[in-house]
Amino acid sequence: MKFLHTADWHVGKTLRGHSRLDEQRQVLAEIVGIAREHDVDAVLISGDVYDTSAPGSEAQKLVNHTLLTLAKEHREVVVIAGNHDHANTFEAFRPLMKAAGIEFAGRVRATAQGGVHTFTAKSTGEQVVVVMLPFLSRRYAYGAEELVTGSPSENAGHYDEAIRTVLRGLCSAFQPGAVNLVMAHLTCTGGVMGGGEREAQSIFEYHVPATAFPIQAHYVALGHLHRRQMMPASCPVHYSGAPLAVDFGEQENTSVACIVEASPGRPASVIDVPIQAGRRLRTVRGRVAELAARAEDCGDDFLRVVVMEPTRAGLRDEVLEILPNALEIRIDPSFINARTNAPTAHTGQSPRELFAAYCAQVGIADPRVSALFDELSDQEAE
Repeated sequence: MKFLHTADWHVGKTLRGHSRLDEQRQVLAEIVGIAREHDVDAVLISGDVYDTSAPGSEAQKLVNHTLLTLAKEHREVVVIAGNHDHANTFEAFRPLMKAAGIEFAGRVRATAQGGVHTFTAKSTGEQVVVVMLPFLSRRYAYGAEELVTGSPSENAGHYDEAIRTVLRGLCSAFQPGAVNLVMAHLTCTGGVMGGGEREAQSIFEYHVPATAFPIQAHYVALGHLHRRQMMPASCPVHYSGAPLAVDFGEQENTSVACIVEASPGRPASVIDVPIQAGRRLRTVRGRVAELAARAEDCGDDFLRVVVMEPTRAGLRDEVLEILPNALEIRIDPSFINARTNAPTAHTGQSPRELFAAYCAQVGIADPRVSALFDELSDQEAE
């Protein structure tokens, strides 16, 4: 059987206050097109469908339209909640989504209560077993362990051990003659972050070794880390990565959808299909004159601009005039005088002298700023 693995859509995400909903619409339409082109039996979405636990109405419309489109084309659609999603809302919508042919999982459930989804692949008639492990914070990991195993936790304080116990309980539903899959939203030990994740929920106690996944799994479809990568393990363990870079820290990432073929008795094979939609994120640097000379090369890209000269009044406006797609403008640290913690004697200095010293300290060298201060100071003295 064949399926598409994707994750970390982050629909509703803005970048420096700029809406990216149109880009997200294009990306999801491209994912639907890839599913059609490869005629997949199922689409697995491994969490962080939304960027926030309270997505706006337009974001919800876009996600619902995409999921319904996939389901209407007689593809199994399985979605688990990530740390950005609202788990209880997923659970509330679960019966409604199920009626539409979409399997939603907001929280970990025992196998008998819906923690495992099974279906028959339309193209091959093969049985498919999907273990669903939505994101679990440390707070809920031990409760989930007790739910799945039916016994009190013996691993308090060890997040990875709790997750392993949950996985063992759910993966006991694997069938010898079926395609056995795992979906999870978590950090694998040694995984490389993409640049836009919430670090507090990706490091320290929030990681699990890839050896936690059983060798019987034909494929493990992960979400949470935004960089496309395969984890070394006894079975195929893959992050699909985010289909659209969510921040400038991800500007070098490659966006793909994973097309996976799996059969009982052998590991899955994976093909990465590049996703072309969405505007590129780039960081450019230079003096204002140099940026102006390279403006045409930037095209439609969203930009983070690092200016290689001291700040001055009107600098931001100058940059925006030549690079209107600049969403972030900063001064290179080498052009900002380092502040000192050494005490400074201000006794006997005039306001003008104090202001001049401050400007020198922060790297402002613009006579118009000094003139404006003098004017305001004179007005105050009248």
